[in-house]
Amino acid sequence: MNIINLTPHAINVVKDDGTIIASFPPSGAVARVDTITDDLGPLNVHPDIPVVVQSFGAVKGLPDPQPDTIYLVSMVVGQAAGQDRDDLLGPDTSPAGAVRDADGRIIGTRRLVYYGRVNPRP
Repeated sequence: MNIINLTPHAINVVKDDGTIIASFPPSGAVARVDTITDDLGPLNVHPDIPVVVQSFGAVKGLPDPQPDTIYLVSMVVGQAAGQDRDDLLGPDTSPAGAVRDADGRIIGTRRLVYYGRVNPRP
């Protein structure tokens, strides 16, 4: 299986004791989702603090599906494109999945998240 990391960061899958099971360096290509931003105008938050509404647009940089290939993507890309694909995984950065260093930075994940059709198994 060919696994291509389309995030700008290395993805390390680790055991609870910190042992690295697998490491996927960034491929150099990054899949992203366009952000659409609309100004809400003045709200009663603070007169000098702008407030906007954001939504997501088109997915960019995601290659077409290839045989025997899995793409590692961000949660935003996975959620935006996954319903039409069955080849997208991403790091689990939830509290149960993320492994952090002493300063709170994510250094790995315990597992990967499947983004895609409801049942990935045949």
